[in-house]
Amino acid sequence: MNLSKPKINALLALALFTFAFLAAEFRFDTNIGLLAGAERVVLAQGFILGASVIGLIGYAPLLGHAQRKGQPQAVVSAAVPIAILGLTQIQSPTSPLALEILGCLAFLGLGLLGGAAHHAFSLAFQDDPKLATGAGAAYAAGILMQFVTNLIDCGGIVELIILGAATIAISALSVVPQKAAECSSPAINPFVEPSHALAKQACWSIALVMILACLFSTLDNVVTFSNAHGTIAVQTWPRLFLAASGLAAGIVFDLAERRYMGLVMFGVTVLSTISILAVEAGADPILGLIVFYLSSGFFVTFFTATFTQLAPRMHVSAFWAGMGRAANNVCAFTTSGVSLALVTSGNVALIMIGAVVLLVAACAAFVAAGLFRLPQTEQEREHQQLAEEALAAPSIEEQRQVFITDHALTPREVDVLMAVTQDERPLKQVAEELGISMRMVQRHLSSIYQKTDTQTRAGLTKAFPSA
Repeated sequence: MNLSKPKINALLALALFTFAFLAAEFRFDTNIGLLAGAERVVLAQGFILGASVIGLIGYAPLLGHAQRKGQPQAVVSAAVPIAILGLTQIQSPTSPLALEILGCLAFLGLGLLGGAAHHAFSLAFQDDPKLATGAGAAYAAGILMQFVTNLIDCGGIVELIILGAATIAISALSVVPQKAAECSSPAINPFVEPSHALAKQACWSIALVMILACLFSTLDNVVTFSNAHGTIAVQTWPRLFLAASGLAAGIVFDLAERRYMGLVMFGVTVLSTISILAVEAGADPILGLIVFYLSSGFFVTFFTATFTQLAPRMHVSAFWAGMGRAANNVCAFTTSGVSLALVTSGNVALIMIGAVVLLVAACAAFVAAGLFRLPQTEQEREHQQLAEEALAAPSIEEQRQVFITDHALTPREVDVLMAVTQDERPLKQVAEELGISMRMVQRHLSSIYQKTDTQTRAGLTKAFPSA
């Protein structure tokens, strides 16, 4: 991977966003559970995820307004104090209500910073063959930061300082690559990628992310419910597996110019569905946990790479860059409660049917979004190359004009040239058609022979481009 300074900044910004978001979410859920009980956690988590979606989607219009005012960095600068104010309450809650209200404020600010980080990443890595690897590496780095924070158990003021520093760093790092790429928007060939096709792909990609989020949320709840007795500490060692899967996903996705990305993600989706069915049928929940962390790393890298590579080709790139995270969070806060209720109901048949239905819906969305592209065969590449060469080759008229210009032929010589190379008609007939004497035709023809370094009419006909 060719890492320029804008790319390094963008990677760090995305990694720090992942860390800050997950660490704040973990601390929020923990404190809500302590203050209001475990039953309140799912609902309260829905509030903060909804606030983050508002931030992720609201980043683009706010950025547009700030750019018109000549202050493009104003959005991320304003997001920092908003996030830190809410994070202060998350670390040292005073009451459940205050924690929920200011928690939403914190995640609104984090959503704005997330929009900026994804936008900066999409601009820095546009057309980069290692875009998915970068997305996976940033995600893995963020997970590792959270793992270390949880391992040393630095809560309270120490964790607040760390998260506050992370938000400040995100705001600083997100502006640099954005400025560098602000004036370089890639040209779109309307005949190759019409806007309606891009819009269709983008919309179906949103639908796909939401369907997959439902499926993985169901798998998460199945694993969590099966291990309710605390036999697995989901915040410790499995996080390392999650980081490794995110990095591996990026490397795998980038193979063959990301043409296999859709197929690989579909395979992971099928594996996750099978895992749900197996655990519900009585298999060891450890299997479900392993598949969950494997699929989660692939899923996050998938939706990050999908939308960050799509964003620069869209009309408002800032809006689409973080849409994968936004779509995931929308689904998380709208369906997690339903999924959890379904799992805790103990209705195995209904859970299995739901998982299969989601798999079928995901398959349809994969196809509609055009994510089942396969690499071209050698024969297809040869045919495509020949077609491109044919389109790039100059036309007969262009070749003839070049011939006439290169040999400095006069207009009358051009008339004679066209007539004598068209067919084998006698020179007398050529003279009559041109309205000149036979001797004049011969004189022009001799001049043409001399200029084109030919000696006969047949040689001239062969040298002059023909259809």
